[in-house]
Amino acid sequence: MEDKRPNAQNFPKGISAPALRALHSVGITHIDQVSKLSQSELKGLHGMGPKAIEILMAELSHKKDKF
Repeated sequence: MEDKRPNAQNFPKGISAPALRALHSVGITHIDQVSKLSQSELKGLHGMGPKAIEILMAELSHKKDKF
């Protein structure tokens, strides 16, 4: 079943719709673009919670370890 949340296919599972909307509001449409923001900036986005930040940071760390 396809995820209907905006841009959900470009982010790891577990990211809430409010967090996706928060990312989209600042022009972030793909996981790789998240690295442009600091954790403080992520925390400041309306709709971005600690669980979403944890998932995003883990995914970015995992991608970094691959290369």
